[in-house]
Amino acid sequence: MLRKFGAGLALGALIAAGAAQAQDRTGWPTDMAIGTASQGGVYFVYGNGLAAYISEALGVNVSGEVTGGPVQNATLVQTNQVQLGMVTMGPMYAAWTGKSELAPGLEHKDVRALFPMYETPFHAVTLKSSGINSVSEMGGKRVGVGPAGGTPGTYWPRFLEALGVSATVSNAGAADTAGQLKDGLVDVFAFAAGLPTGAFSQLAAEADVTFLGFTPEEHAKILEAFPEVSNFTIPANTYTGQTEDQASVAMWNFAIAHKDVPESLAYEITKLVMENNDRMVQIHAAAKATLLQNWVNNSFLPFHPGAVRYLEEKGIAVPDNLKG
Repeated sequence: MLRKFGAGLALGALIAAGAAQAQDRTGWPTDMAIGTASQGGVYFVYGNGLAAYISEALGVNVSGEVTGGPVQNATLVQTNQVQLGMVTMGPMYAAWTGKSELAPGLEHKDVRALFPMYETPFHAVTLKSSGINSVSEMGGKRVGVGPAGGTPGTYWPRFLEALGVSATVSNAGAADTAGQLKDGLVDVFAFAAGLPTGAFSQLAAEADVTFLGFTPEEHAKILEAFPEVSNFTIPANTYTGQTEDQASVAMWNFAIAHKDVPESLAYEITKLVMENNDRMVQIHAAAKATLLQNWVNNSFLPFHPGAVRYLEEKGIAVPDNLKG
């Protein structure tokens, strides 16, 4: 079931009138929804903040939906149950090619890219009392990996298998999994989200924890086995008590839209986000990577015609295969 959070801000008549004059609003809906993820993760904060910002600036009432994350978001946008969503490109590629775990056999050809968001690094946290100091030491342990169908819920079990680690994996939202770790119901919380991850920050503030990156050997194996991820370093002091850089891997996140979203609206959303990075960073620090030059991190998903128009206005030569 989807859960709605915070419908977009009500606008004053003056702001709405100004927006109406500023854009070609032919075919614009009065209401839209954006697929986010579970509470406690970056998608939830980023997505609901983005919904409020679009509502405020463009006069379209946008609400954030709590979902299972990227795998579900791709299908929700494909089926037009939500008009906007957020995905990591690994699950999106699987959906695009008909290999989604949620909708196997359905090629998600009605999904279009809007703009780059940020990289999602994979990392894990455990209570210091567990004595666990590496991913390989998760063998025989209970590992919470976030919601089923989300990026961490999809990829952490694959990572563990590739490393020859046999663990008992469970699924729950980020906030719930953090509570399970504190209560001793799981031994490790392995996740993937933009930095800093809210649930991890809260754990660091409330408990004596150890953050787990990958050892050099683990890191090399993961990079070799999973070409859809890239090298990433989690900087020291991202979290309280994390005093050293940690080796990780990451996937890029993109905002997506259904192909039937009006071109002028997709253009205005893309322009709004790309030209107001300071405001986006106020929503979440991960948005410091929500920058125009990062459009190149999409190699397969066609951009919405409205996004293409904006990119080309900025002098970017969008390849024909990426024009939706």
